[in-house]
Amino acid sequence: MSDTDTISAARPLQGRRIVITRAREQAGELRGRLAALGATVLELPLIEIVSAVDAETGDEIFGEIASYQWVVFTSPNGVRFFFGEFFRRFRDIRALGGARLAAIGPGTAAELNAFHLDVDVMPKEHVGEALVEALAAFESMANLKVLVVTGDRNREVLVKGLSEQQAIVDQLPVYATEDVAAGASEAAADFRQHGADAILFASGSAVESFVKQASTLAPRPGAKRPLAGSLGPVTSDAMRRAGVPVDFEAAEATMDGLVAAVVKKLGA
Repeated sequence: MSDTDTISAARPLQGRRIVITRAREQAGELRGRLAALGATVLELPLIEIVSAVDAETGDEIFGEIASYQWVVFTSPNGVRFFFGEFFRRFRDIRALGGARLAAIGPGTAAELNAFHLDVDVMPKEHVGEALVEALAAFESMANLKVLVVTGDRNREVLVKGLSEQQAIVDQLPVYATEDVAAGASEAAADFRQHGADAILFASGSAVESFVKQASTLAPRPGAKRPLAGSLGPVTSDAMRRAGVPVDFEAAEATMDGLVAAVVKKLGA
């Protein structure tokens, strides 16, 4: 293998321009992974994630937190903001009680592991429908008290599915997703002028924000039109509903899966 071939294999995205749309505080890992593979990365954060716990609901749920048999987390953000609120109220992790923990995917599980908490259930497919099935397969959910930790834009499929399994379900939104106006940024000007090889979406919220701002983000005539990549089936559904073509989708709804999909689609 020649030196050129070796470099190409190590940096398969050399010369590629890739736009990432994650919230700024969450973009670092993906940016670093893509840059290490040779890509020029444009950060175009279209959403912002902020803590948002209703005081009355929080008092009620945290007041009886040790009574839940299951606490179910639907995203890494949910874990971070839940425990931010938890430790504002309690000094000891044991205040959580004896609840089993469920995570929708490996990223969410990793956030729980960071608190030295093991995950009892995680589905093979990282969507709400699969998580309901995995929980029901683990044990009967009938009459079990379940807390589902969410954001303000989560789908209702998980809460509905657990209720259909006869669980007693409470829902605690712990964060809100807000649109970020991106059109005035230097990255947006670069994108309009030159375009990109790909633009990556990791959530339906980012897709919705992109569509709302399409008039200020659209590449100019002659700029390279990007392929649109999706983190997984839920994001892909949001893209199709919004009229955004899904040119490629991660085989596994994780950052590893998304990077692998980009390399497969665009790699040298």
